[in-house]
Amino acid sequence: MEGYSEHSSLNQDEKNIAMILHGASFAGYMIPMGNILGPLIVWLMKRDEMPFVNACGKNCLNFKISLLIYALISGVLAFIGIGFLLLAAIGLLDIVVTIIAIVKASEGKLYQYPLTIKFLK
Repeated sequence: MEGYSEHSSLNQDEKNIAMILHGASFAGYMIPMGNILGPLIVWLMKRDEMPFVNACGKNCLNFKISLLIYALISGVLAFIGIGFLLLAAIGLLDIVVTIIAIVKASEGKLYQYPLTIKFLK
């Protein structure tokens, strides 16, 4: 990711903001599109001053947008029955990998979400 190196020293504020950024995606379980809007707001506020948060934000947003696409496809497939299982798997994947990303951010490590389409580079 541009501007961020795994070997750069991070202060606790950067780690905390990155954790908040990843955790903000849980807003999607209460607010429509909150899974994208939560991280987007944090990312837009801090991307220019914190390279680690910028990198985390891009990874998080790419994953959440990818999940939205997968959920839309699963919604269509629900008409033939398999979509319901896919939606449940997507929801479980979202929760598990977001928690992993929060833990990695607390350690100052950049987490690469699985199954991500790179929209933001």
